[in-house]
Amino acid sequence: MNYSRIKTWLLATAAILVCGFTGLSAHADEPFKVAFVYVGPIGDHGWSYQHDQSRVALEEHFGDKVKTTYVENVPEGADAERVIRNLAKSGNKVIFTTSFGFMNPTAKVAKMFPKTVFLHATGYKLGKNLGTYLSRTYEGRYIAGYVASQVTKTNKIGYIASFPIPEVIRDINAVQLALSKYNPEAELKVVWVNTWFDPGKEADAANAMMDQGVDVILQHTDSPAAMQAAERRGKYAVGQASDMSHFGPNAHLMSVIDDWSWYTIHTVQSVMEGNWKSEDFWGGMKEDMILVPSFGPAVPEAVAAHANELITTIKDGSFSPFTGPIKDQSGEITVPAGEVMADKDLAGMNYYVEGVEGSIPH
Repeated sequence: MNYSRIKTWLLATAAILVCGFTGLSAHADEPFKVAFVYVGPIGDHGWSYQHDQSRVALEEHFGDKVKTTYVENVPEGADAERVIRNLAKSGNKVIFTTSFGFMNPTAKVAKMFPKTVFLHATGYKLGKNLGTYLSRTYEGRYIAGYVASQVTKTNKIGYIASFPIPEVIRDINAVQLALSKYNPEAELKVVWVNTWFDPGKEADAANAMMDQGVDVILQHTDSPAAMQAAERRGKYAVGQASDMSHFGPNAHLMSVIDDWSWYTIHTVQSVMEGNWKSEDFWGGMKEDMILVPSFGPAVPEAVAAHANELITTIKDGSFSPFTGPIKDQSGEITVPAGEVMADKDLAGMNYYVEGVEGSIPH
């Protein structure tokens, strides 16, 4: 987690923090309760793990002024609604629901508990007490696509995809846009596994692609199984959500790391102070919420240097991976030359860009 950013923010808002807690004087001796709902186990070393790291950061920051709760391995559906409702009944003032499939249950429960603030990850439904947040993972995927385009020997890149939702589709597209620019001969092969976390399925998908000549594997699933499979077979892989380098010291090219710590702390403090407002929040490299801290030994120095240059241009806003011209698979222009795709269009992305093989499952 990016402690330097958190420390800077803390210094800038220290006075406000004191006032915020003063505003809670009626219940000053009671901890402010915050809950998290995870689709996978906190030990997945991916998405749920990184969200739980932000929960830990929240406790470290606020100390005994905050009490956190989490529920892991929550299926997307009726069970999610029950879990979220029970957490609201238990007096949690802020509830983070951290998977796309929790959207409808979160929206339903939010209407039942108007005094509780709900934050839903990667969705699009907003309400007076319901906000959404997501990270610009596609920025990291574009960097991964560039690196993959330079290290592949077979020109076959594999992508293990979870579910056909906009977040996953735009990340696949970001990889393809990088491949098309830096190595047009490279092919992107997508395998849908319909799970966020299933090490067996993820390993099978990785092995099947490597059997077909793929020598670089990216993933939008949460276990390190693909990285481990690549390590065993002398291929390359990109880590998801957290630093997965220790699962494949030789295979690891880079990891696209999510750091939710600043957002979690900032949001809870805003609710405490009574100045939180519903919004659709996007955080990326500029906010240090998407990180690519290092590159593996298989990445040539010149490639790592150019990748870092790309990261700098993304952070300072001079470049966006979704800068036109961009075409869909039929060749129709969806983003004109020189324009940057708007967030609302990224949020609803439901098509492959030119170059991606296959079709999106329905």
